[in-house]
Amino acid sequence: MSIPTPHIAATSPDEIANTVLMPGDPLRAKFVAETYFEDAKQFNHVRGMLGYTGYYKGKRVSVMGSGMGMPSAMIYFHELFAFYEVETIIRIGSAGAMQPFVKLHDLILATASNTDSNINHGLFGAYAFCPTPDFELLLKAWETGKKMGLSMHAGTVCCSDQFYRELPEDVTKRLMQYGALGAEMESAGLYMTARKLGKRALAMFTVSDSLITKEADTAEARQTGYRQMMELALEIAPE
Repeated sequence: MSIPTPHIAATSPDEIANTVLMPGDPLRAKFVAETYFEDAKQFNHVRGMLGYTGYYKGKRVSVMGSGMGMPSAMIYFHELFAFYEVETIIRIGSAGAMQPFVKLHDLILATASNTDSNINHGLFGAYAFCPTPDFELLLKAWETGKKMGLSMHAGTVCCSDQFYRELPEDVTKRLMQYGALGAEMESAGLYMTARKLGKRALAMFTVSDSLITKEADTAEARQTGYRQMMELALEIAPE
């Protein structure tokens, strides 16, 4: 495949930085660019999936939406890694808390991604492959976040293909018993794509709602309110 790709309008890899931050919401990408970037330039608008490249504290970084769920996001992960020479993708998403000690607006760093998706079905025989992030990037995020005084948790997340899926109560309880911190919809696809192509990836999430307390943020808060996560991702983004 040549560039521009069917889903990204950039005509050269030079339009996109080596590191791309990726929220699901393209308006969150726009917010990051307008709030934190100097000399921001838009490189994508196809299907409304906005993407920008600019400078954060002198460091060149890009940000782009991915849409919701692995089927959408993996298109962008693959095209950025495979055709635009992107080396690192940092997901900046939202998640639902699955533990009582994980509070609204806490950050979760996904050390591994359990999934009910068929994305790795049949690839590894009898093994249930559990994709993981780049360890150095994970460690840097943890150490930097602690220095910033952020309330963070590192552990496994549950990545589902369906937002409105109702798991059997015993399955949900077992996932919680075995330490799953949060529920979301993209990290397994990101980690699988990065591992396959030899790239770097990390998924971090702001807790937007809780399966325990039933609290939930508004749509506006999800779009513009998660600045601690945005700033952490920008601070650790490799050049």
